[in-house]
Amino acid sequence: MFNFLKTLKGDKVMAKAKLSKTEKVRNLFAKGATVTWKQLRTVYDLKSPAAMVGKLRNEGLMIYENRSTKTGVSYRVGTPSTAILVAGMNKVFGKQVAYSA
Repeated sequence: MFNFLKTLKGDKVMAKAKLSKTEKVRNLFAKGATVTWKQLRTVYDLKSPAAMVGKLRNEGLMIYENRSTKTGVSYRVGTPSTAILVAGMNKVFGKQVAYSA
């Protein structure tokens, strides 16, 4: 009845490829969700959530860290402010390049 949902190859049913932990966390951040350290540790079975966040930051995601006494550490993806962009450009190119928004 639902044969269109499966791809058959001989007697074997081909399944979707499993996502890596990095891809799962990247997809979670892409949805715009705020994610706690504890959630990354327990739900996604990460030994070091901070290392995963660092890895994603190196890949280009702008991940902000929020610390709270009530909820602990949480992460969210956002867009960089103009001040951050200007500071980055000044660091790379020096002060001779002017940028104004």
